[in-house]
Amino acid sequence: MASPARVPERDSSPKTRLLGRLRGAALDTRPLRIRAYRRLLSGQALSFLGTQVTEVAVPMQVYHLSGSSLYVGLTGLAGFVPLVFFGLYGGAIADRVDRRMLHLWASAVIWVVTVGLLAQALLGIGSVELLFGLLAVQSAGFAISSAARGAIIPRIVPTELVPAANTLNFTAGNIGQIAGPLIAGALTGLPHGFALAYGTDAVLFTALLYAAIRLPTIPATGTGERRAGMRMVWEGLRFIGRYPVLWMSFAVDIAAMVLAMPTALFPEAAAVRFHGGAGLLYSAIAIGAIVVGVFSGWLGRIRRQGRALTLAVLAWAAAIAIAGMVHQLWIAVLLLCCAGAADLVSSVYRQTILQTFAPDRMRGRLQGVFTVVVAGGPRLGDLRAGAMASATGLTFAWSGGAVLCLILVLLAAVAVRPFWRFTAST
Repeated sequence: MASPARVPERDSSPKTRLLGRLRGAALDTRPLRIRAYRRLLSGQALSFLGTQVTEVAVPMQVYHLSGSSLYVGLTGLAGFVPLVFFGLYGGAIADRVDRRMLHLWASAVIWVVTVGLLAQALLGIGSVELLFGLLAVQSAGFAISSAARGAIIPRIVPTELVPAANTLNFTAGNIGQIAGPLIAGALTGLPHGFALAYGTDAVLFTALLYAAIRLPTIPATGTGERRAGMRMVWEGLRFIGRYPVLWMSFAVDIAAMVLAMPTALFPEAAAVRFHGGAGLLYSAIAIGAIVVGVFSGWLGRIRRQGRALTLAVLAWAAAIAIAGMVHQLWIAVLLLCCAGAADLVSSVYRQTILQTFAPDRMRGRLQGVFTVVVAGGPRLGDLRAGAMASATGLTFAWSGGAVLCLILVLLAAVAVRPFWRFTAST
């Protein structure tokens, strides 16, 4: 009688167990096997690098022209109003038309504005008002493009891979947030530096246009009325209002971005407190996010996403509050890195909750609201920080709002139990 086949013993050595844990914690790259997603990610990554160069160059140019943190804060207000309107309305459009074409045309508007920024720098116009106007148009294009792009991802990526896809998106974006400010800092210090910065953005942004052209057709699945209108916008807002899981995910992000976003203060902090280091301050949050992104395999295994999101926002606010009180650049940068790590976790869960909780026919509208909150919150935060710095000084403007954010999010977590107990079904 033949002996039964011998089953190999499982290697349980400490080295093997350690390697297994590291593989489990590593960045989940499975969405990259999907061609359409690879195209979307590659275009977004290169364009975001250029966008970050511009997002640093514009406030630096405004500060150079005005010498005021208040005017730097007003750059956020210039983009906020069109962001709200076109984010909400653009999300409704994304539920009625081909999302690929909407993403492409809105991205083309952003590219044209970038060329306009390049032209004003080359001509030496030196008008803060013109910069505000260009930012407003750019913000409108960004709002529509982001709403469409966010609604595309769940259509081209399986549900179980949505957290991994979002992590890859945010990690690529954070690489841009590191490299972009450093490039901007280097370029703006050169002759014609602002023109070089905007020109770099214009060249890199063409990658997004090319990627959008190569995406497959993604028609809307909604039914009913043929035209996107305010009725559809209100339907999306009412849908959010019915579910604490959704509106709380927006509420904690608004608190974090409006009350604890210090970026408008970085030019002043670099000038009067740290005597340099603006590029490091702008890059630090993204550095922390990248570190967590590299070891983010565990993010897709977390099921209590409401609790994880809340704890991440609390960690963000605490790190920002302490960073605003220190006077050594390296300590401030380290704390901002910690804040960035927490921000990546909260960003992944906010986006994942929204994309998987909502039906596809509503995703464009909900992504429009998401764009308004995620992109509009920092703009209001810039205005809040700039105004507070002018009235109360740098330290209170930086840390005071973060402490208030910490308190409000703690109270909300206690009061809204369905969000705290929310468990993902993926």
